[in-house]
Amino acid sequence: MTDQLGITVTNHILSQQDRHAGATGAFTRLLSEIIMAAKIISSEVNKAGLVDILGSTGRRNVQGETVKKLDEFAHGLMVDRLYRSGHVAILGSEEDADPIEPPRGVETGEYVVMFDPLDGSSNIDANVSIGTIFSILRKRSSGPECDMSDMLQPGTRQVAAGYVLYGSSTMMVYSTGNGVSGFTLDPSVGEFLLSHPEISIPARGKIVSANMGYWHYWDENLKNYLRYLRQPGPERPVYSLRYIGSLVADFHRTLLYGGVFLYPADRKDPKKPYGKLRLLYECNPMSMLCEQAGGKASTGDCRVLEVEPTELHQRVPLIIGSPEDVDEAVAFISGQRNQ
Repeated sequence: MTDQLGITVTNHILSQQDRHAGATGAFTRLLSEIIMAAKIISSEVNKAGLVDILGSTGRRNVQGETVKKLDEFAHGLMVDRLYRSGHVAILGSEEDADPIEPPRGVETGEYVVMFDPLDGSSNIDANVSIGTIFSILRKRSSGPECDMSDMLQPGTRQVAAGYVLYGSSTMMVYSTGNGVSGFTLDPSVGEFLLSHPEISIPARGKIVSANMGYWHYWDENLKNYLRYLRQPGPERPVYSLRYIGSLVADFHRTLLYGGVFLYPADRKDPKKPYGKLRLLYECNPMSMLCEQAGGKASTGDCRVLEVEPTELHQRVPLIIGSPEDVDEAVAFISGQRNQ
């Protein structure tokens, strides 16, 4: 691994490009713009308490959530950098109700990018880890214009997915369908360096991540699963409960340590009958990464990546993590197990 520590994320992307005959470099340029945006966002996050970028803008986004100043900054930067690549046909942001059309006169390309510019932004003022999530697909429609079919694609069609975690260090984790690799930003040289090659999630973990504040909204099958995890078994310890409230941070821990992250359907909550997380901006990219690392991701009814999207901001339940933990959770939730 020592020899790999000098590999930059750009080197790694180029090596992935070399595996594909006829590659034009367009995809590499697109990822390079995401990397540059991540570096700029990281810099702003690190000095957020020193400049006027904390706090609320006073408006709400399409989800009805208060927009933070840093959230708005990250959204605008991602749009600008992605269209600057010249290889994007259309963009979708968790912050915007509608597709983001390319500016007049901008060169476009064959890729569609769906992104959450700053996941966990409600935690910004408390200095909790937050992140940027992205999903890349190929344009499906013919001709220069785009339509909703270009954006409403199942997760199985993703050509790449990843996230950037702004925490004690800044990390980028991504996959192009050939495994998952993680890179840590070295501020002394301004480069993401390979720190976590070939990430593999443990088959089973010892951590469950869920917002227990919604306990009274959950059905009895899910409650039985969580009760089960709190009781030691002959070959199973009591699971630790860890919940940060920032999907990128919670998922990153699950990816490295194993276990299961749950954001289930809140069947008794009329505001969130299908949970909170967005399929296109959060669940699909995280599910691709998890599966590429040997894990699983389910809605409780089916594989997340096989869900056919019907709307831009569609929400789905998410059960994601170690394969044995996800299988066990789904068995309880579906009623196949109760102890």
